Amino acid sequence: ALTGKKDEPVSEGPIKIGVILPLTGDAAAYGEPGRNLIQLATDKINAEGGIDGNQIELIIEDGKCTGKDAVSAIQKLINVDGVQVVIGGFCSSESLAAVPVAAEAKITLFSPGSSNPGLTGVSPFFARNYPSDSAQGAVLAEVASGQSLKKMAVLQEQTDYSVGLYESFNAAFSEKGGTVVKEEFASTQGDLRSSLTKLKASNPDALFTIVQTPASAERIFKQLRDLGWKPKLFISDVIPGFTDLVAANKDLLEGAIAAEFSANSDNVKFQEMLTAYTEKYGEEPPLLSYAQTEWDSVFILAEGIREVGYDGEKIANWLHTEVKNWEGAAGTLTIGSNGDPITGHRPEIVKNGKIEPYQQ
Repeated sequence: ALTGKKDEPVSEGPIKIGVILPLTGDAAAYGEPGRNLIQLATDKINAEGGIDGNQIELIIEDGKCTGKDAVSAIQKLINVDGVQVVIGGFCSSESLAAVPVAAEAKITLFSPGSSNPGLTGVSPFFARNYPSDSAQGAVLAEVASGQSLKKMAVLQEQTDYSVGLYESFNAAFSEKGGTVVKEEFASTQGDLRSSLTKLKASNPDALFTIVQTPASAERIFKQLRDLGWKPKLFISDVIPGFTDLVAANKDLLEGAIAAEFSANSDNVKFQEMLTAYTEKYGEEPPLLSYAQTEWDSVFILAEGIREVGYDGEKIANWLHTEVKNWEGAAGTLTIGSNGDPITGHRPEIVKNGKIEPYQQ
């Protein structure tokens, strides 16, 4: 039986942890490596004796990067599987929709990837180890202002992640005296030329592409070439993680500015994650800024279950109050009482098809 240090026995047999990731559609580019990393971290914990002798059993559901599918997924995890804790969602749309369901059932929802600022303090049952996009927007606005840019054209995909990033950037850039001209597009929209033509006609100092998936970025880059427009670019943190995409578009992206929650390759736990993944899959995991938080999420929750037992309400409270200077692959983590990690994004620049730290 698993006993939390402060409790009576609370679990017999395997400890079920639910997982909600986008496993189909364009956002599966995140879901597949995420599933692999979460499984590898679980295998490592189980090989070392599990949680006080109990093995972790993952139950993985496809949230498809939509609110509707995430709600179906979490309802199934709660009502059919009886989980007390869920890793997810990955996409902000998944988490925003799943939070009320988790809160009503008094179970923990812990996201390693959702960055919409609207999730800050949204519920005592939600926490995350990936930072809010309010940091990303502010860093990008700082760089734009430092480069004396006054007018930013924005092409924004219609997803919760993209809206949150746009709002935080717009607020910070406006505060610095900048103005924004924006066009939006649906994730399913193929032809973006009329939006790009309108933005070009506004004669901006730069173009900020805010996309959810590499597929959307690829469409924009192709159509910029078709139009013969090569603006100064700002790009959302989705794009730098796909190194092949950056390399393939290096001419268009030369000098492009991004802000990422970046990885520290000198960190021993980060190296441990890389080694585990490379040994299993023969290559480094893509999207290292997400990889590190996905890997860590399992170890953080395992520690919480060891401390307080397999109880969703107690684990959620532990996440909001007891995670201080926790050492993981993503570095030193402290989670504030609002459920957000106290950490942020760093500015970067594309040079010759590679991402480098940006020096203003």
